[in-house]
Amino acid sequence: MDLKYLEALAAVAEHGRFSAAARALHTVQSNVSSHIAKLEDELGAVLVDRAVGSLTSEGEVVLARTKRINSEIAAMRADVASMTSHITGEVSLGIIGTPGRWLLPPFLDELRRRHPDVDAMVVDSTTLALIRLLEGGELDLAVMNAPLDHEELVATPLFAEEFVVIAPTGHALAEQGDREVGFAELEQHELLLGPPGSVMRMQIDSAAARHGVTLRTLAQLDGIRLTATLAFQGYGPAIVPITSIPVWTDRGDWSVLTVTGLPPRQVALAIRRRGMLSAPAAAARDVLRKVMRSVARRIPGVTAS
Repeated sequence: MDLKYLEALAAVAEHGRFSAAARALHTVQSNVSSHIAKLEDELGAVLVDRAVGSLTSEGEVVLARTKRINSEIAAMRADVASMTSHITGEVSLGIIGTPGRWLLPPFLDELRRRHPDVDAMVVDSTTLALIRLLEGGELDLAVMNAPLDHEELVATPLFAEEFVVIAPTGHALAEQGDREVGFAELEQHELLLGPPGSVMRMQIDSAAARHGVTLRTLAQLDGIRLTATLAFQGYGPAIVPITSIPVWTDRGDWSVLTVTGLPPRQVALAIRRRGMLSAPAAAARDVLRKVMRSVARRIPGVTAS
């Protein structure tokens, strides 16, 4: 199978028309049509719906594999270059929002110091979105919530951090200031929580259930920073990881409560189960772990794994 056939399919998927795909590949439309036709003959399936210019379900499967193949080719080139000289190339890292704020600056500084010719591309997103990007080959590695149950990906622990409740001044939970609070008391109030099915929400609900409690929601928000911000602004109390409170934030009109019986949030570093990390990605992984061990010692409530 010629790699040009796969390049043509990827271009059609991205640009929607054979003519636009040809322009992107700096070739003529007849070449793109020929490559797609030959690929369809080899695989025995129609990959592109010519009427609308979109991929068929078979085409989507081939496209997903094509992304992985392209990722492996890029990794191969980087590996060979690194064997003949120092490490050079690109690494794509995904990271969930809260740790991105305090982990990325020292990581990027150390990566630049140790490997000045490695270019890092960073994607800030949710765990569910990062999983899709990682399995599709668009990311090399990703920092995400754990546990991770996925047949195509493997995750190793990176750090753990405490959960806290941010309670705005004026709310009943904040009347006694900073303190410990139990699930029985939390059950009496509506809380800002993550969406059902998210890793963190499942962890919180599971801990509450062990205490015979079902938590009530004031709102369900898919974003830790947004959840914390609304709590800071007085909208309502929220259960969030402790590092969602920025270190540079002046103490405002809110209290921080620790939750009795709620295990810490677990965050892991995930990669694809099949294939090898490229030299730049392996270097980034090692730098990330080194930096994490150093940074964790300076942040209360965070423990490096």
